[in-house]
Amino acid sequence: MKEIWTTMASMMGVWAFCQSLLHTVFPPELRFASLKFFHRLFNYFSSYCYYDITEIDGVNTNELYNAVQLYLSSSASISGSRLSLTRGLNSSSITFGLSNNDRLVDSYKGVTVEWEHVVTQRQTQTFSWRPLPEEKRGFTLRVRKKNKQLVLNSYLDFVMEKANELRRKNQDRLLYTNSRGGSLDSRGHPWESVPFKHPSTFDTLAMDPAKKAEIMADLLDFANGESFYQKTGRAWKRGYLLYGPPGTGKSSMIAAMANYLGYDIYDLELTEVNTNSELRKLLMKTSSKSIIVIEDIDCSINLTNRNKNAGGGGGSSGNSGSRKNSYDVAAPPGANGGEDGVNTITLSGLLNFTDGLWSCCGSERIFVFTTNHIEKLDPALLRSGRMDMHIHMSYCTFPSLKILLKNYLGYEESDLKQEVVDELKGVIEEAEMTPADISEVLIKNRRDKSKAVDELLEALKIKAEKNRIKPRVIRNGSNEVEDEEQEKRALDSPKEGSDQLQENCNQCDDKEGRAIENDDDEKMH
Repeated sequence: MKEIWTTMASMMGVWAFCQSLLHTVFPPELRFASLKFFHRLFNYFSSYCYYDITEIDGVNTNELYNAVQLYLSSSASISGSRLSLTRGLNSSSITFGLSNNDRLVDSYKGVTVEWEHVVTQRQTQTFSWRPLPEEKRGFTLRVRKKNKQLVLNSYLDFVMEKANELRRKNQDRLLYTNSRGGSLDSRGHPWESVPFKHPSTFDTLAMDPAKKAEIMADLLDFANGESFYQKTGRAWKRGYLLYGPPGTGKSSMIAAMANYLGYDIYDLELTEVNTNSELRKLLMKTSSKSIIVIEDIDCSINLTNRNKNAGGGGGSSGNSGSRKNSYDVAAPPGANGGEDGVNTITLSGLLNFTDGLWSCCGSERIFVFTTNHIEKLDPALLRSGRMDMHIHMSYCTFPSLKILLKNYLGYEESDLKQEVVDELKGVIEEAEMTPADISEVLIKNRRDKSKAVDELLEALKIKAEKNRIKPRVIRNGSNEVEDEEQEKRALDSPKEGSDQLQENCNQCDDKEGRAIENDDDEKMH
């Protein structure tokens, strides 16, 4: 036993001597160069090349790593023998992924590539401004050298696009609104967001089916038209103007568009924006594949028709400077913008927002404006290229009524008596009731379907009779305006009457001033 220990001690001494001699003859630099040489020699004769994609690039998260992880969670990874299951924040589905140090073979255009998820323990950090995860994660991509250009030029871009599609499919859509006064949130963004859960779709939208099919086809052509817009040199954006009486489903149309395309919604409140530069910054912070909405633009910003104001804009130079710019935002009381506490957004700034150079900062955006009075908007805002498609949201028609009856009562046209159908057809156009008014009648009586139909028919008849006998007032020898519609418009825009009154007063003052000047001139002559 003693001889064994003596032999082992001698061998350890010889090993230590050889190790010290090796360190003396072959310094670390030479050993490193030798390993590097043999590694290059191995790679030269190898038919494969390798690419490492780490989770963290310096101090920032590697977006390519996240894209690869999401791409490998598609149906191709379900065939693997060992998978990890995850469910992300604001996600509505469970995704699959590679387990630690597992491999997966993928195919692209006939080329086979191999992915490996490499997970190793990170060395203990002594001090760091930003603590790193305990595990070092990354993907290793192995491809044949002859397929190197295909992978670098198109395969990785394909992985990114596929990951974006999966992310939009799995992640809940968001509804954004701009912060008050242009303030930033904790991440430095001027937009605040909440999950978008609106259930409206084109199937439930009370609208003429032919018009809905036209809108859906236009939206689909836009979403699939990247190559067309690049070929024609146009920015990949489109504008829609929704106009019509209140309660005709303009907001529901916007929600249906977002659900149909899978886009996020940015609800822009113009009265919270002080200057044109702030408007541009808000546009720069919007993402692609989004719908930018400005609702009731005729109420939030004064964009009256310049042709109508041309005749009444004359006056002395002394009075013109004190008048309010007809294209400035109608600022709410207490707003802090501009020099005198008034917002200074101009018509030019809004036009540049929708159709200028800054509108091209991003792609696949849809601009939607809504208004109750299209005649009040300036023609420059309505032309093609800014508002490409004008959609009139009208009163409820019989095709729209059939959709509402199906949504709220589950009734098809065949479920109703023929005489009831004939009565509904004969009275619906003349009644001029909005889908919102009809929906309220159906909601109140949804537990008793026959009663709901009877009350709806009675309400339509009463409304149609009122429209027949209602006295009409002719003003200025022009169009006839109903008293009820005047009251509704006054309630919708209470400021409009006061602004018009102030404008009339200014015009009267101008006329009186001109009369006094003419009298003075006559006396002098």
